[in-house]
Amino acid sequence: MAVGVNADGHPEILGIDVATAEDGAGWLAFLRSLIARGLTGVQLVISDAHAGLVDAIGAVLPGSSRQRCRTHYARNLLSQVPKSAQPWVATLLPDCLRTARHRRREGQMRHVLEALEAKFPKAAAQLDAAQHDLLGFTAFRAVSLHSASSGSV
Repeated sequence: MAVGVNADGHPEILGIDVATAEDGAGWLAFLRSLIARGLTGVQLVISDAHAGLVDAIGAVLPGSSRQRCRTHYARNLLSQVPKSAQPWVATLLPDCLRTARHRRREGQMRHVLEALEAKFPKAAAQLDAAQHDLLGFTAFRAVSLHSASSGSV
């Protein structure tokens, strides 16, 4: 499914497709179908981190930036810590991802990384490595791509 934000800031469903596999060829065909139907001006794509999807975005939407879906990433991060710590980690993550001002966001990210490093170094390393993928947002118009198989619609 692709959801875009129109000029008025309202979300619109741009396309839906059913595929038997979540591979690069399927995403490539889906994105090309959106372009064929008139999709233009995409500045930011928010998507899962599947390699085939990331490659298809680069091939079909070459001028756009990409940001990793925060919901899917949060699930990945939470899998790196014990269940008992997941609520605590879940409260840390939004602080460093929602802050729009660059300096404040950097400070929040440092704070979160330090807190995680003290208790869960593996999770801290994963978040540190994912920063660039997670912080692609600015004032871009976005297309959000989600697969039904991952539970997002």
